This record gives sequence, structure tokens and C-alpha cells, in this order.
Amino acid sequence: MTRVVSIHPVTRIEGHARIDIHLDESGRVQDARLGIASLRGFEQFVVGRPAEELPRIVSRICGICPWMHHLASVKAVDRCFGATVPAGGELLRELCLLLAHIHDKILHFFFLAAPDFILGPDSDYSVRNIMGLVQREPELAARVVCMRQLGQTMLARFAGKSVHPVAGVAGGFAKPMIETERRELLTDAQTLLDFASFALEDAKDRIFGPYREELRTLGAVSTGFLGTIDGQGALRLYGGRLRLMRADGTWSEFDADEYEHHLAERIEPWSTAKMVYARSWGEGFSLDPEAPRGVYRVSPLARLNVCDTIGTPLARAALEEFRTQWGRPAQSPLLAHWARLIELVYACERVVELLADERIVDPKIRVAVTPRADRGIGHVEAPRGTLIHDYSTDDKGCITRANLIVGTTHNIAPMNLSVRRAATDLIDRGEVDPGLLNRIEMAVRAYDP
Repeated sequence: MTRVVSIHPVTRIEGHARIDIHLDESGRVQDARLGIASLRGFEQFVVGRPAEELPRIVSRICGICPWMHHLASVKAVDRCFGATVPAGGELLRELCLLLAHIHDKILHFFFLAAPDFILGPDSDYSVRNIMGLVQREPELAARVVCMRQLGQTMLARFAGKSVHPVAGVAGGFAKPMIETERRELLTDAQTLLDFASFALEDAKDRIFGPYREELRTLGAVSTGFLGTIDGQGALRLYGGRLRLMRADGTWSEFDADEYEHHLAERIEPWSTAKMVYARSWGEGFSLDPEAPRGVYRVSPLARLNVCDTIGTPLARAALEEFRTQWGRPAQSPLLAHWARLIELVYACERVVELLADERIVDPKIRVAVTPRADRGIGHVEAPRGTLIHDYSTDDKGCITRANLIVGTTHNIAPMNLSVRRAATDLIDRGEVDPGLLNRIEMAVRAYDP
């Protein structure tokens, strides 16, 4: 007689999900699937709205990363209207994106992922959470809370809001930065950079070393990767070219407005969520755990795999150390936690660079736009992966079609593969316990869905 072991809800993720593990009569895993209720309707109810309203509307898609949707959207609207944003406006947008990345990465690593490692994956679920971390490590927890709050308040002080932003506007940015703001933000950015450097070194000592075997094997799958690079192959978060890497390390590059030639979306009959696969590989799509086809990942790990280097010194040195240990491309999903902290260092370093750039206080930050009929595609790297907004407008500048591919959508297929791999490796003769089930959840948390 077969049975199903369910994990519902999956805890410490930024949303809602369940895992169903199907066991045969001998207790071996037949299948394991991750279910996500993902229908939000934004692609439909924005139709007919003036395009310049969309950056304010789509920021409601996610309360964790509203700035990423806001900025991907405003970039798409720029392209619909043929606007060339002044350099100062682009720098202010990138600054806001990076500040949003900083507080998001602190949230995920310390609030959601760290309890598994610092408290232990077998600890009781009632304490295996942020409150248990507060009790175990009160000084660390206090510092984490202060640093995340600092990242958010920096956004709010300059751009007006840290959640549901309105500062990005068609053609540029809503307000210039003044010199006193620049100096204050620069001081705070250095504080964040000091914390990011500490967090990475502390995690290497207390987490990545002791849990090396879990980092190597838990939910391990072999897939391709997608991320954004600049013209020199360096990591980028705000904009650049997309690089799609196969599992063997070979890659192709394309601009975001070519994404439909390289990526395709599909629906599986057992899931309400779209899945995305690499159309340009020409192999179709399959979630066969022994031979998956067309599957790639987006994440901090994906971005570190596809880039040749990182343009800031501390993060570049951390990337080189990471590759010395794990190679390129590194495949184990839990290595995304390590990659996330390297990106945290990069984001802080890049914020310092931007605030030292005199162009960031240039008052010319916006150009006038004229609504027109066209198509515009904007993309940024959200904390959990590549984010694409694709709009078409009529001659009044109103939306006639919208398509969104968010980071978690790219990752639904590989998350299913990782869940099945983790369940197959861990479950023997149908025997399960809370610690084992939590380890399967850990394979999902690494993707930060």
C-alpha cells in the first residue's frame, strides 16, 4: 500500500508551500513534489492601466522585494516609451536596488536559514526559528536586527519608502540626492559593509565548515544557471546581459528583450505555477530525476556561477576562495547560502562605490516621456533570481499585454528536483522523523522561494 508524507506548511520561507512525498509499498520514494499556490493575477488586472502606473502597482506583488518589481517595471515602461534615463537617474535606481538587496539578504540568511545551522537541523521546531536564535545568540541577533533596519531606513530616508516604493518614475527618478544625504548614507553604507564582512567570515567558521557535508550533498542536482553580467563578464544586479550556462559550464549570452528566444514557460498538470526552461538548448523539458532536460536555476549561486569575476575587491576575493573549494559551476543548492553572503559583501561595496561617485548628486535625473504604442522589457536581479517584466502598450500608453517571470518561477523546476533528491537520499523503508523532514525543507529554503 502506498502512502503520502506531507510537509505542510513549509516553514521559514517567504510565502506558502507544501511538499508531498509519495512512498511505495516498501517505503521507498516514488516521487516528491513541491506545491506552490502562485496565481496572483497581476498580468491580467494591469491590462488597460496607464503604463506609468505599473511601477507602483506591481510593487505589491511581493512585500519582501517590492523594489525589484518596481525597478524592473519602470525599466520596461522606459523602453515602451523610448526614454533614455540620465546617468544620475540610473545610479539612484541602482543604489535603491542594492539597498533592498542588502536588507533582504540579511533577512533570509539570519532569520530563515541560520536557525537550521546555529540551532541544528534536529532541534525542536518550537525553538528552531528566529526567536530560538535570539535566545541562543542574543548579541548576534540584536546586531542582525539593527543592520537589517539600517538598510531599510536608508531607503526610507532617501527614497521615501522602503516598502511599496514610488521613487522610480518613467524616464528616471523622482528626486535628486543632495550632498548631505550622500554623506550620511556613505557613513551608514560603511557600517553595513563592516557587518557583511563579519557575517561572511563568521559563517565560514561556524556554519560552512561544520556543515560541509550537507552543503555538498543535501538536495544536490545538476542543472544549468541564469544570471546577469556586464560587458566584462562581471556580476551585475541592476542591469546588463543575461548569461545562460549549461551544467557543463558552457554558456550563451543575450539581452533581456531576446528572452523568448532562449526561455520558454509551461504548465505541468499537477502544478498551478508556471515553470520556465531553456528553450535554446533544444532538448525540451523534463523533470526526470535521472536525466532532467532544459532545467536551470537562478539564485545568488547561479549569479556567482555565470559571472567571470566580481567588480569589487572584497567580494572578488571571496568568490575566488569559494571557487577554489567548490569549482565552477558549483551545483549543490545549499551553497546558495554562502553565495548569498558573498553577494551581501558585493552589494555593500557597490553602495559605497555609488555614493562616492559625484554623478549621484547630479540634479539631472529624469527626462520627459511621451506615451506610445510599443513593447518594453525590463529586468533586474532580485535576491532570489532574474526578474523579467514584459509590457506592450497601445497608442495612449495603456497596457495591452503583460508577462512577468519572477525569480521563484525560474526555480520551481529545480526545487522539485532538489526535494525529490533530498527525500530519496534521506528516507529509508518509509521511516521519517521531524529532523529528517526539516532537512528536506532545508533543500527548499536554500532557493529562498
